[in-house]
Amino acid sequence: MNPRIAKAIINGLLIAGAVVALLPLLWMVSVSFMTQGEASSLPAPLFPKHATWANYRELFANAGMGRYLLNSLLVSTAITAVSLAFNLMAGYAFAKLQFAGRERLFQGLLGALVIPAQVAMLPLFLLLKYLGLVNTYGAVIVPAMATIFGIFLVRQYARGIPDDLMEAARIDGAGEMRIFVTIVMPLLKPIMVTLAIFTFLAAWNDFMWPLIALTGQEHYTLPIALASLSREHVQDSELMMAGSVVTILPVLLLFLALQRYYLEGLLLGSVKG
Repeated sequence: MNPRIAKAIINGLLIAGAVVALLPLLWMVSVSFMTQGEASSLPAPLFPKHATWANYRELFANAGMGRYLLNSLLVSTAITAVSLAFNLMAGYAFAKLQFAGRERLFQGLLGALVIPAQVAMLPLFLLLKYLGLVNTYGAVIVPAMATIFGIFLVRQYARGIPDDLMEAARIDGAGEMRIFVTIVMPLLKPIMVTLAIFTFLAAWNDFMWPLIALTGQEHYTLPIALASLSREHVQDSELMMAGSVVTILPVLLLFLALQRYYLEGLLLGSVKG
């Protein structure tokens, strides 16, 4: 087959796949600008007859979407910052520090990956209830302070750091914390960006655990608020689509802006492991 024809076929298939993937998102945005009931007509319109911001005004003026947006931003940012700190330190320790039972402990962590997260939700909820954290932001932030995946990702990347750098710093009298902050962390920057993006996206989109741990409406994050809103406005497709846009758009733009660093960090981590 002619290389030009083969290239055209491949590009055509990729473009067709991209259109199929993007069409539901584009229609969601289009419906969010329609007037009430317009999306329910048959045949369903692709574009609004008279675009309006009424659905977004309703969300922020009467449905409290601004508060839920701030809740999601607060929780996701806090989880990302705290989780990043703990995962970096733990991953570095498993990669470079020598201590009794290191390999067995790490193998135990990896073995825990096969346990479904839903199994641990009840004992975790009871523990948080005992600590008085239920219906607080801490109920969502504390369980996400470290993840097995994050520790594994950092460990695999940190194993590629030359031991001579740490040994030279120790000979010069540097303590372990100073070595970690001044030498190791700058070298971990690619995987830090990857892990930060991954953690933020997961925290922003998390639905199940915040639904269990946050019983008060004032603490709702966007996914829970959107589900609650759908029960009250089950027939209002335009308002629901506007809420979906508010929920999806921030993380979608974040991922598109930083996807190069995200994929680069994953590939570097897999190579260095």
